[in-house]
Amino acid sequence: MEKTKTTTEQEIDLDPQDWNTIRELGHQIIEDMVDYLKDLDDQPVWKGVPADVKENLKQAMPQGPSDPNAVYQEFKKNIFPYPKGNIHPRFFGWVEGNGTALGALSELLASVMNPNVGIGEHSAMYVERQVLDWCKQLLGYPSDSSGILLSGASMANITALLVARNTASDAIKAGGVDATDGKLTAYCSSETHNCIVKAMEVIGLGHNQLREIPVDERYQMKTDALKEQIIRDQQEGYTPFCIIGNAGTVNTGAIDPMDELLTIAREFDLWFHVDGAFGALAKMVPAYEDKLRSLEQADSIAFDLHKWMYMPYEVGCVLVRNAEIHRAAFTTEADYLTAHDRGLAAGPETFSHFGMELSRGFKALKVWMSLKEHGIEKYRKLITQNITQASYLGSLVKENPNLELMAGIPMNIVCYRFNPGQLDGFNLNRLNKELLMRLHESGVAAPTYTFLEGQYVIRVSITNHRTKQKDLIKLIETSVAIGEDVLGEAFLSEEE
Repeated sequence: MEKTKTTTEQEIDLDPQDWNTIRELGHQIIEDMVDYLKDLDDQPVWKGVPADVKENLKQAMPQGPSDPNAVYQEFKKNIFPYPKGNIHPRFFGWVEGNGTALGALSELLASVMNPNVGIGEHSAMYVERQVLDWCKQLLGYPSDSSGILLSGASMANITALLVARNTASDAIKAGGVDATDGKLTAYCSSETHNCIVKAMEVIGLGHNQLREIPVDERYQMKTDALKEQIIRDQQEGYTPFCIIGNAGTVNTGAIDPMDELLTIAREFDLWFHVDGAFGALAKMVPAYEDKLRSLEQADSIAFDLHKWMYMPYEVGCVLVRNAEIHRAAFTTEADYLTAHDRGLAAGPETFSHFGMELSRGFKALKVWMSLKEHGIEKYRKLITQNITQASYLGSLVKENPNLELMAGIPMNIVCYRFNPGQLDGFNLNRLNKELLMRLHESGVAAPTYTFLEGQYVIRVSITNHRTKQKDLIKLIETSVAIGEDVLGEAFLSEEE
């Protein structure tokens, strides 16, 4: 008889053969992380990825092992030096948060534990439940409402609109959108984020069923136009089911008239959803509490904790006022998910009853640890500080004769452009686009852009706990200097 191999010859795993080696590497990684974060202000906000690095990152899949230290050195050479830059104090692009040191360490701990926060009797399930309770408290939401943590506001909006869609017909969960004869319509402003358009497509209704209502001079939804559109749709045989309000539009930070939207939703018996990706959290600031008080009555709210709560990516949240309706949208029976009385198969209700995912990472830990570290009052002060900084930046723009403020500043977003006068719209757009690209390439600051009524504007979004007034001054000084350089280079031309 052939001799059987020993267990040690047959079995392998992925743990280090020398734990001291990985311990030393871990210490080095933490040292490098701390050095990097404490010296952020001395580094460029952004620099382009060189061609040789891009080529290096096309290498073939490794077939054999590498030393962990060598892998880390390759990371330090080809990946770490070329980040997006959103942790830098002068990053003002899109609406992005910055993370924190303890937040980064919490991600390490979450990965070490590596739980699937979908089902079972284990601590991570209870941590997420506590974080969700805290989120309800932040927005004044009912304690018996439901919620779930997701990758971000895009998935949160999709989740909320799917729940809203199912309220329109008892048959829709079993029969699909055909059960409604393709007549469901939702309503948002023309300034609403593109993820709402995608959500309508993903939930099977299509973007043609999304009515984009015009906005006023403050970029807020016109409620009279909203009512007219709802009535027109009803007369034409459509079934309105949802109004989506913006608590902070991505272009200008505008807040739709929430009280009026809530009243209209109740008048027509429609679901009232709020896309509050970043702006919903301004409700913590006393000056915005009344303006956003209607969030407490919304049927659902989507928002991000990795934006204006400065958490590491990624963690968003959706809250739904009626937990039973939320549960009904996602619950399906499966023998292998049946809860037991005791053991690992006991525990809280599975999160798959409230969203699509059963495999879920431990997003809640960084939120739990961060809130424990700083306390909510500090976050309230930081959000207030960002709003004050936006107002200050607006004053700097107004004081400079070569700059033009392009929209009001209702919250934390400032839109401006370099405008020395005597240039047509075509050349102003070209000048400011070139200015923005050179500003990025300088590494000094990284705002982004948008178009307002066909005019290209530099857009500054301040959701940055590291930003100080000196960073805003530097942004303005550099913008003017680059604008003057571009203007002096005969860069401009006649419109073709």
